[in-house]
Amino acid sequence: MGDTPGNLWSHPQLATAVAGEDWGAVFRTYRKLTSLSQTKLGERIGLAQSDVSDIERERRRITSVEVRQRIVAGLGIPAELQAVAGLTETPVPGLSLPGATPDEDLLTRVTSVIDSSHRVDAATLDWLDRLLAEHRRAEDHIGSRPLVGVMRQQLRTVVDLYAGARGPLADRVVRLASEHAQFLAWMSQDQAQTAAALAWYDRSHEWALEAGDADMAATTLSMKAHMAWSGGRGTRCVRLAEAARWSAPGTSLGVQGMAAQMAARGQALEGEANHARRLLDEAQVLIRRASEHPEDEPVWMYFYDETWFTLQRGMAALHLRDWQGAADQITAGLEALPDEYRRDKTWYRACLAHALAGAGEAAQAASVAVASVPDAADIGRPHSWNELHATAAVLIRQASKEGHHLAAALREYD
Repeated sequence: MGDTPGNLWSHPQLATAVAGEDWGAVFRTYRKLTSLSQTKLGERIGLAQSDVSDIERERRRITSVEVRQRIVAGLGIPAELQAVAGLTETPVPGLSLPGATPDEDLLTRVTSVIDSSHRVDAATLDWLDRLLAEHRRAEDHIGSRPLVGVMRQQLRTVVDLYAGARGPLADRVVRLASEHAQFLAWMSQDQAQTAAALAWYDRSHEWALEAGDADMAATTLSMKAHMAWSGGRGTRCVRLAEAARWSAPGTSLGVQGMAAQMAARGQALEGEANHARRLLDEAQVLIRRASEHPEDEPVWMYFYDETWFTLQRGMAALHLRDWQGAADQITAGLEALPDEYRRDKTWYRACLAHALAGAGEAAQAASVAVASVPDAADIGRPHSWNELHATAAVLIRQASKEGHHLAAALREYD
């Protein structure tokens, strides 16, 4: 934040307010020290000016984890202060493949498997492959929160199977563990648990390399690029996407297309319109070629098609502030997106509302946004929810009454 003093968070009054999670005092002190208006502060954290005012006057309490996360990220509260206030994320537990000296609990489980002659066979691994695919599809509809615990336990089962695997089956177990870790990373990312997501992506990438799975190794780098994009870090997004493209030769056309469009998103975020459009064109060619031979694509690429790509063009246009172009592309993509993609539909509807607001279509933007509020509250936190708050802030800046109506609808669920 360019207008924020470097020693801002060392101010005792501000540090004390963060430690006590006294958000009203945090807002008042922060604005005093930075000379920000309530409107500008709200823009940084995705809240309307009226909400900032209510929090400062202690007419409203912050109980939502998502709102706290927006405040922490938007104001740039340092990690050490987050730790004091108990705002840091719980790190992902370590999961390592059994070695020569497993811990006692793991040794008991492995011994039990071996003693009962339950060897790992191809049929068991086929079943686990199908189960993971079903969980991926379910997450599209119900969101990530209900599945995290289930998938952690399922990964534990896969890791335990390694003790009974022999020869090529051992490689299959490692590959399956890598796919589970990548899915857990995505779900952590979906819940804005950045540290956990990065840890799972790193574990997935390590296992993918061990299993010789170039497609998953590249996918994990593309998904880390997606995380960088979500955090507004365009240059990091581009670099990770380029690493995904060139560090794992032999990847499928779809996986290559995913990396190319992620690089395009990063370029768009940096305002590099020509680079973004060139990469999008390149990605579209790869996707079209991949669609001709879907049997050559890894199973987790089931969502990656022309419809999804249309939505990505809309997102790039949104970053380039081509509001009408973004609205047109996202609308076309949403019309073709099946209803079972409930989580994604919620996200792109929120983005459509933002694009319409930017285009000056206040009534249409508010209509789309308000209709999205229930699903965003249910399965779209924090990303869709934050996007709707950003839309409300845009409309309020435009002195539109629809912005206050949207803010009121969001407040019911906040």
